[in-house]
Amino acid sequence: MKSRKNLTRFTYESAAFEGWRLCISRGGTTFTKYFPDKKYGGARKSLTASEKVLVEIKLILEGGRRINGKLSPATIRKVGALLSKL
Repeated sequence: MKSRKNLTRFTYESAAFEGWRLCISRGGTTFTKYFPDKKYGGARKSLTASEKVLVEIKLILEGGRRINGKLSPATIRKVGALLSKL
């Protein structure tokens, strides 16, 4: 499987992690979350889960406020809460 925008595939034979990494930057803040194949039951399922979360994050960021070009603390907390509950 190939990487996609904001989603990178990690498949290393010598590493302990195999799965997808979601990484999105907006307004000076970077959000990152890993979706391991072991936790989600395979490469396709972890990809599906990461795509769903990416859509939710984009919706939050589109509706979020900016202060001097940066994301507001409330928007950062909302995305952080979404990522931490996974």
